[in-house]
Amino acid sequence: MTETAPSGNLDRFIDMSALMRIKNLQFRAKSIVDGFHNGLHRSPLHGFSVEFSEYRPYSDGDDPRTIDWKLYARSDRYYIKKFEDETNRRCYLVVDKSKSMEYGSLQYTKCEYAKTLAATLAYYLTLQRDAVGLLTFDDDIVDMLTARFRTGQLKRILALLDKELAGASTDLQKPLAHLADLVRQRSLIILVSDFLVPVETLRAPLAMLRARRHEVVMVRVLDPAEVTLSLEQASMVQDMETGRELYVDPAVAKGTYQAKFKLHEASLVALAGQLGIGWTSLQTNESIEHVLFDFLSRQQRARVGSSRTRVRSGR
Repeated sequence: MTETAPSGNLDRFIDMSALMRIKNLQFRAKSIVDGFHNGLHRSPLHGFSVEFSEYRPYSDGDDPRTIDWKLYARSDRYYIKKFEDETNRRCYLVVDKSKSMEYGSLQYTKCEYAKTLAATLAYYLTLQRDAVGLLTFDDDIVDMLTARFRTGQLKRILALLDKELAGASTDLQKPLAHLADLVRQRSLIILVSDFLVPVETLRAPLAMLRARRHEVVMVRVLDPAEVTLSLEQASMVQDMETGRELYVDPAVAKGTYQAKFKLHEASLVALAGQLGIGWTSLQTNESIEHVLFDFLSRQQRARVGSSRTRVRSGR
């Protein structure tokens, strides 16, 4: 299920059109994370902001001896230091760089938006001292960088994200199968794609990742014009992956197109639900900060669940 942003200061997200005019990918990512962090400090959700430090809020089931009383004296809130397994997580960003991602009705493409999103997550995870890796793909694996936390890792990730597109069609089966074979330690795997593929082709590779106990999150990136079929008049359109040209009359095709588009997305959401996979869908005119909020919300829910499990096991 897609998370929605909370009301209040967090609604004042960075304008994507202005942000995408920044040429430097790392500065883009830093601007988003810094803006989001500042928004959290100004919002009622103060507890989330500690994700950026070495502390987290105290939860039922935590050992009271781990409470930082000096921090309590300053903030009047209970915080504990993060444990080693909480700060040193492994994460792989899997980013679609196929031809369909070159589409864009705005001043930038889905690919530009997707690599900015991936760069933002890489920057944020690096701040948390998590090991981050990257896999980019089209109809095959393009680049692969093993998850590590070390000096220069973020720059390597950004350099690979910035490489030009070269492939054609989308094939998620190969990169996901490769990850399942390569990554033995339990990891967080974030898939960034338009997912314009037959839904059933995703079931087996995603199920394989879940069977190996990886946490998986699907982040769908779409251009607004794709969702509504916003053609003003009958036109010849080109399939960006096959090069095939089709005549489309929006007056005739729009209703059928939108119905099929919604059915495809409903099938993706259903598949994610069946496999216990996180799902977020964004259009490229929406702020990437929504993904950060979704990410932090998911972390908080996981912690609460972990705390409850510890309480039950201790009884």
